[in-house]
Amino acid sequence: MAISPLNQLLFDIFIFSAVLITLYTCNFYYLVWLSRRQRKSNKVGVLDDPLITIQLPIYNEKYVATRLVDSVCKMDYPKNRMCIQILDDSDDDTSLKLEELVQKYKKEGFDIHHIRRGSRKGYKAGALRHAMKFAKGDFVAIFDADFILPTWFLKKAISYFANEKIGLVQCRWGHVNENYSGLTQAQALSLDFHFLIEQRAKSNSHLFMNFNGTAGIWRRECIEDAGGWHSATLVEDLDLSYRAQMKGWKCLFVPDIVVNAELPVQMNSSKRQQFRWAKGSIQCAIKLLGEIITKRGIPFDTKIQAFVQLTRHIVHPLMLVQFLILPMLLMANVNLYVVSFIPAITIVAYLAMGPGAYLLVIRNVWQKGWKTKAYALPYLLLFSIGISVNNTIAIFDALLGRKNEFLRTPKFGIVKKTDDWKDKAYALPFSQTTLLELFFGVYGFLGILIAVYSFNPIFAPIIGIQTIGFFYVASLSLSHTRFKKNNSNPNHVISKAEKMANNYYKLALVGIVAIIIFGTYMAYTGYQNDVYPLDRSRGLLDRIQTSSDPKSLIVDLNTIKELLPEEGNPVWIFPTQTTNFSRIQMDIDTMIVSLEKMSTVPRDSSSFNTGLRVVQEQAFVLHQNIEDATPYMYASFSNIIFSSIWIAALMGIFALLKRKKEHLKSYEMSDEV
Repeated sequence: MAISPLNQLLFDIFIFSAVLITLYTCNFYYLVWLSRRQRKSNKVGVLDDPLITIQLPIYNEKYVATRLVDSVCKMDYPKNRMCIQILDDSDDDTSLKLEELVQKYKKEGFDIHHIRRGSRKGYKAGALRHAMKFAKGDFVAIFDADFILPTWFLKKAISYFANEKIGLVQCRWGHVNENYSGLTQAQALSLDFHFLIEQRAKSNSHLFMNFNGTAGIWRRECIEDAGGWHSATLVEDLDLSYRAQMKGWKCLFVPDIVVNAELPVQMNSSKRQQFRWAKGSIQCAIKLLGEIITKRGIPFDTKIQAFVQLTRHIVHPLMLVQFLILPMLLMANVNLYVVSFIPAITIVAYLAMGPGAYLLVIRNVWQKGWKTKAYALPYLLLFSIGISVNNTIAIFDALLGRKNEFLRTPKFGIVKKTDDWKDKAYALPFSQTTLLELFFGVYGFLGILIAVYSFNPIFAPIIGIQTIGFFYVASLSLSHTRFKKNNSNPNHVISKAEKMANNYYKLALVGIVAIIIFGTYMAYTGYQNDVYPLDRSRGLLDRIQTSSDPKSLIVDLNTIKELLPEEGNPVWIFPTQTTNFSRIQMDIDTMIVSLEKMSTVPRDSSSFNTGLRVVQEQAFVLHQNIEDATPYMYASFSNIIFSSIWIAALMGIFALLKRKKEHLKSYEMSDEV
């Protein structure tokens, strides 16, 4: 059956997106192979305890800052060979705690400095650039606030700089709270994939690898040669490491040196971190790719891999595009099976390229302990799918050149499963992105119905997994929402305004859930009443085109007459007669009259065959007309009005929450006065 121009365009976009996603996926498996290759042993020498500057960029980290500084000062390294710089841009009581800690360690003989700029200009990159003026020695180690250093770290890591070409030694992140929840397990597995596969593969070869912003040591000469820290992107670490490698420096990843860190335990915090990474990568692509591609001396495969790494987050909007288009193609009866006569091959291919292959990778990397990691894979799949909305917004932010504040990822000092973060400061409320995640979840629910009713149930599990992913991220965003007043007084008593704000958030959650349930119900009934009858009619018209019994054809046509609206045109902007239901009903009546006459004619006569051929041709045309009308049933005037009211209700809740947040801030200011 011929495909309409609109459906052909959607099909082409769907296939193009699938091809690109497949290429990015295959590249990951290429890096898996590359990471397993035997690498040349890196030259390790004995350096005579060189002077090292340790930089600790901190902004509002009162739950973890003390832990970090304590672990730095406990390292087995001479005090007089360490210059510790605490780069504190905080505007809460973190600064008071750090000042007391610095004074304590100064009395113990440490060369430790509490550096306060008075502003956050340039954010983390600005703080690092400012502190370089006061750095000592030839090496600079950098650690974020949530890291806990092992005592032997400097002794072991510094030995790799015996090779003078090494500009950066990047160490692996460990996870102090990996088993806290399904969310932390998903993030841990994702980061482990990054370090043990991507970083290892690139470090073992001439491919560019990136600095991860922390748990690494730089050669000072390398930083200066590469142009220092830039604040033009949200990922200053990726930016500097690429510029350094373009200058000929080698970046080394050492998987055996593991530095534990705290994973985000709140979904809204994790989304903020993912947003920054996705947007920053695209910003770096815009900034650096042109020079990388045109620069002589960089191997071709290195250029390809640099392009892939800097643009890999583009798979998130591609996933959303596919997710949106798939139900439309199923509704239009477009064949999407990998092998048309064995539909099951489609889902087998999907599972083989995704979860199945990842299980093999996990077994290969973790070997005896692979089952423990495999338990986290379902959480990672749901998280990766659900986060695609958040990351897609980040990508468009970068492409449109929007400047965003560097928003840090809040940490709460969570180590044990029994630790609680919900009553602590820094917890984030859900954002407008959650609305889109809920929209995609509801859309996916409709997509499952379309897959079933269009006789394509094999696609229901594929759509279902993605739908669960959107609801998973959205539900955690809502349930993890907290509104805490960032008061510097540890004895602070929760104010009436703060209690009101928390109550408003609870009411908002109830309102949003109610609106979503009502919207889902209305969407289901709307599909059942408006769209499903058209789908059934197209199925009956398909049968009419292959049948030769006038009586059964008349029964099918009468059924179609009952299913279709008696009048009206769903195309309310620039309507045409081809989608006018009054005309379609008249055409069906004409076909019924023709079939009644044919029933009196011998079946072996030429007039019967001619009449049957005319009816079948008319059925084909009607099938096309109904197929053209179906998409507009979704965009009917009533549906648009209902959707607008539905969205307005959700946005109204956010507006109310924003007002209450501003109200609370005014209380905070009055309290401070």
